Amino acid sequence: MNTLRSALDAVPLIAILRGLEPSMAVPVTDVLVEAGFRIIEVPLNSPDPLESIRRISDRHGGRAIIGAGTVLTCADVDAVADAGGCIIVAPNMNPAVGTHALARGLWWCPGVCTPTEAFAALDAGASLLKLFPAEMVSPTSIAAMRAVLPKDAILAAVGGITPTSMADFRSVGIDGFGLGSALFKPSYTVDDIARRARAFVDALEPCG
Repeated sequence: MNTLRSALDAVPLIAILRGLEPSMAVPVTDVLVEAGFRIIEVPLNSPDPLESIRRISDRHGGRAIIGAGTVLTCADVDAVADAGGCIIVAPNMNPAVGTHALARGLWWCPGVCTPTEAFAALDAGASLLKLFPAEMVSPTSIAAMRAVLPKDAILAAVGGITPTSMADFRSVGIDGFGLGSALFKPSYTVDDIARRARAFVDALEPCG
């Protein structure tokens, strides 16, 4: 099984498949895994997200870390775990959700936007800090935050990320990127998703 760190070291991209239909779960994730993605998230406000997580875990659980986004309650954590998910991503920082996720042996990735939230999340056991929305946290702000956070803290920028914006974030210590509509929308064809995935992967090389 991958760890979050090893998955991000391989390809620092997290696919956020909001709106994914279960019938498309395997075709969509096939092209993402082929492109190199090793972390895949299905937000819980998608159609029948637990079925999608189940299908993706059955298909790619040995090669990628699969889980859910928009996880807001402890009951959500249990449902994701029972569906085969192993990563819990949230837009907010709820320590109760984090404690429950960690007790179930899952990675917990809460949303934070300030140093106070970031330190509180780390104190509560966060596996990864989701800097969200990234449009509100400039690379300059992230550099200042990175200077005071533990060196081993894993930071991912989420929200409005494009292939051309990644280099500035990488230069200030961002470890990964959560990719939403620039990578996937339900209206995109599988070929279009494959093309978008390749564009993100190709854009990583100049980032170093």
